[in-house]
Amino acid sequence: MTVYHFVGIKGTGMSSLAQVLHDMNFEVQGSDVEKRFFTQKPLEERGIRILPFSKDNITSNQIVIAGNAFPDTHEEISAATELGIPVVRYHRFLGDFMQKYTSIGVTGSHGKTSTTGLLAHVMQGAEPTSYLIGDGSGQGAENNKYFVFEACEYRRHFLSYHPDYAIMTNIDFDHPDYFANVEDVFSAFQEMALQVKKGIIACGDDEHLQSIRANVPVVFYGFAEDNDFQARNVNKTTEGSTFDVFVRNTFYASFSIRGYGDHNVLNALAVIALCQYENIDVSIIQERLDTFQGVKRRFSEKKIGGQILIDDYAHHPTEINATIEAARQKYPEREIVAVFQPHTFTRTLTFLNEFASSLSNADKVYLCDIFGSARENHGKLSIQDLKDKIGNASLIDEADTAVLKQHDNSVLIFMGAGDIQKFQEAYENVLI
Repeated sequence: MTVYHFVGIKGTGMSSLAQVLHDMNFEVQGSDVEKRFFTQKPLEERGIRILPFSKDNITSNQIVIAGNAFPDTHEEISAATELGIPVVRYHRFLGDFMQKYTSIGVTGSHGKTSTTGLLAHVMQGAEPTSYLIGDGSGQGAENNKYFVFEACEYRRHFLSYHPDYAIMTNIDFDHPDYFANVEDVFSAFQEMALQVKKGIIACGDDEHLQSIRANVPVVFYGFAEDNDFQARNVNKTTEGSTFDVFVRNTFYASFSIRGYGDHNVLNALAVIALCQYENIDVSIIQERLDTFQGVKRRFSEKKIGGQILIDDYAHHPTEINATIEAARQKYPEREIVAVFQPHTFTRTLTFLNEFASSLSNADKVYLCDIFGSARENHGKLSIQDLKDKIGNASLIDEADTAVLKQHDNSVLIFMGAGDIQKFQEAYENVLI
């Protein structure tokens, strides 16, 4: 029996794909570093084997799916090549896999994961739907009609995909270790748009997406009146948001979501547009939007004593702004404390002033050391450079998280794409 062996199975996309294949009754296993990641819990729950890296993991009955973070010289990839075993990169495998279904790729500089999770939840209420979400969640079944997946623009990996539909949430300058500027990012999205086979749902409020061109219909959504799908009469409360949707200036329906901030209204609007395009009953869309519980590491809340602890993946100034805005909507009377770990030296240096501006929207800021990713582990700046630009900032490490206890009855937002969770865990241990 053929075994799918994942090199780097704890990666967010890799973990999700492994779950999808396992659910479809394929034999799946994988390897990774021995450090614990939140993505391995669903693998363990399915009984998927996770091995330490070793060339001895590679055997002749395998197809190797290699994570994009690992070079061809990695010991397992080299061993597979020497044995003549097929080695397929994650994005290439996914590009071929999705052709069996009506595929919907969700892409954008921000909001991909949340929108993918929301879309999968809504569509599952109408039709059998497999999904792959960038929070390490995946689910599959062979007879499903739809396949909803997150499509990452980094290194133009999403150009391996030719989906039936694409949702494009926004275009912003990010990944400065790869993209030169926002025009370079736009060129990648423009190339992706030309590969979509049926239709694109794009945020018309985004100035860059307004210029997107495609060989299929482009349907725009947003708050502005010239969008095909427009959200009007938005009412934000501590319970969530309600809004009316107009389709080309004709009232369609009213919707409620439990998410906070303008970005979650826009995410919902994208999902509504796609589902209306696929003729999904409006009552199903309404019910499913209202029951969505969110995705991992996106405004994930925990109440301990008088404090609210929020774990969030925000690692770009735009995302930090959105997360703090959401916290202020839900907890308007509480102090908002940001505990932020910058992700990669390149991004921190490129957006140093923007990070300072966005973090200054919090009442108090604590900064952790810069997290160097697998792509880099050193830089010419330090966390002190960011602290110097923020008037209300202090430095913090795992050993001194007890300082957070002084913020009684506050909202503590632990933000970052590295291992910021360890700071939250250290603080929770202080509270026990």
